[in-house]
Amino acid sequence: MTTATLQPTRTRAAARFLLHYAEMSVAMMIGMMALAPVWRFVWPGSADVFEIHLAVMATNMAIGMAVPMLLRRHSWRAIAEMSAVMYVAFLAVLVPYWLGVAGTGFVVLWGHVLMFVAMFVLMLVRPMHGHH
Repeated sequence: MTTATLQPTRTRAAARFLLHYAEMSVAMMIGMMALAPVWRFVWPGSADVFEIHLAVMATNMAIGMAVPMLLRRHSWRAIAEMSAVMYVAFLAVLVPYWLGVAGTGFVVLWGHVLMFVAMFVLMLVRPMHGHH
């Protein structure tokens, strides 16, 4: 193959990758918005404790992301790994909060930034990982 024939293939692969990443991001947002009222009904005080609120938010996003991953026949391991990076990102930024050097806004903003970066990196590292 020449460089000229490889370029469209790489471009298509990059476009598919970015589309998949965008789909997962949208699914997470839908999960977060759709499941929040469920938690308020089932556990009314869950938003009163910041760490619990974060865990609930991450769980809602993980569930939202897991649904399309299951439909795409990703393995449970791949779903668990992708879900884990969500929680780890928020745990990492909770440390400055617990030390009293960062507020809740810092945690929410940078937790999301780290989460999306970590998910992107995991998708790069394991591009075909998890499909049956």
